[in-house]
Amino acid sequence: MPVPDHKVTGLPPEFHVPESELLPEQRLALVPAAESRDRGRAAPGQRRLALLTAFDGTDWAGWQLQANARSIQGELEAAWRRVTGSPVRLIGCSRTDAGVHARSHLSHFDSAAAIPLGRIPLALNAQLPPSITVRAAYEVAADFHARFDCIEKTYAYQIWNGPKPSPFEGRWLATEPQPLDTEAMRRALPALLGTHDFTSFRAAGSETKTSVRTLTAARLDVETDPDGRLLRLVVTGTGFLYNMMRIIAGTLVAVGRGELDPEAVATIMHARDRRLAGKTMPPGGLILERVRYRPSADGSE
Repeated sequence: MPVPDHKVTGLPPEFHVPESELLPEQRLALVPAAESRDRGRAAPGQRRLALLTAFDGTDWAGWQLQANARSIQGELEAAWRRVTGSPVRLIGCSRTDAGVHARSHLSHFDSAAAIPLGRIPLALNAQLPPSITVRAAYEVAADFHARFDCIEKTYAYQIWNGPKPSPFEGRWLATEPQPLDTEAMRRALPALLGTHDFTSFRAAGSETKTSVRTLTAARLDVETDPDGRLLRLVVTGTGFLYNMMRIIAGTLVAVGRGELDPEAVATIMHARDRRLAGKTMPPGGLILERVRYRPSADGSE
């Protein structure tokens, strides 16, 4: 049955970067690159829907659909097919790697199904395993694109600094038993901020054409526990390269261990040499915390 013409509500305010706060780099990102101009548009009679999902990526081969492995995208698409009887293809804001988690991952797809937005999470969650949850569903503009319209992402990398983490939280942490100098780690953070060539923090195999990215905020939170400390490295930027966040975390761990001076991070950045940076930390400590968009991109006023 065709979906009646009506006003699109778009994403709620927490997903929006206000116009007054947009950086020049974010404004440039709003102009579609050649590779992103064919974003597609919902056909007449269809809605473009966006799903907000959270997932524990431990037992999954990442977000993106794969032929011979279980993926988050594959599970969501299969759940929609079971609910409606119709196949869809989701497009995600980020292709998180195997073992990486998300609190707020956004994806979009087109459908003529007339399920009320408020019932979509209930219907899908009844079909999904416990490690994947649909938190909300939104109707967005017919040409909204979860990946190309995203202009800001926030990731957290969690490190348990102690002998062994709690068995209830260990799936979402990396472990570093040696005491880390967190103040030295914090002194290294300013070198990461701004627009830089992050080649030194980019793993081999990245498909992007440029290694230039802009980081707008970075902090290290420390929560003390009788058995150790939980370190949360929280970084916000316009985009991230393949394994970039995990390599940044590994470099800061090297600073915390006394293997690198805090000032060395700037030198490593300018050298554009991956061999100089720290190790790539395990995927289990990485969490996609938030993604944000320009209000007009999703049909919001």
